[in-house]
Amino acid sequence: MAMRRLQDVERDELKDFLGKGWLTHDGIWFYHTYLDSGMEKANRLNREAIRSLAAVEIARARKVLRIDEDDLRSFEGLQLFMSDALEMILPESVFSRANFSFVPPNVFHWEWKDGECFAYKGMQQLGVLDEYICGVMFRIECWLENLGIPYMVEPKIEKCIMHETGSCAGDFTILF
Repeated sequence: MAMRRLQDVERDELKDFLGKGWLTHDGIWFYHTYLDSGMEKANRLNREAIRSLAAVEIARARKVLRIDEDDLRSFEGLQLFMSDALEMILPESVFSRANFSFVPPNVFHWEWKDGECFAYKGMQQLGVLDEYICGVMFRIECWLENLGIPYMVEPKIEKCIMHETGSCAGDFTILF
């Protein structure tokens, strides 16, 4: 295999590389926090970090995609923004394992393929699924909160839904 230069790397491959790096850092951070401080503290700090990250992340996504307040006042505008933001931020290897869909008039549906959530797999490897509080869909909740979008979520995300029920799916009902 011949060496290549950065300018020869395809956009999607670079995006996947960077996204996997972020996810690896996140997982290793969680693991070391768990080892050092226990699961309760790891869950609490993880959610605090997600909440802080979401504010910065969603502001950056809005800037890159040139989204203003008016763009987010309709379900269609929110749908376009959320679809592009998710695709922009998640590596393809993760994005392809989940289904995010928008069902008019106001439902944002998620569904992970059976056993394919990256956090589920990581917590399963650690052996802490019984104690893990989902951070993946909490991140989406934090996005909506930072966008000022009122919503309800069903089911309520308190633990790992895939571990508790055998599948991970649910709905954010947008309350415009």
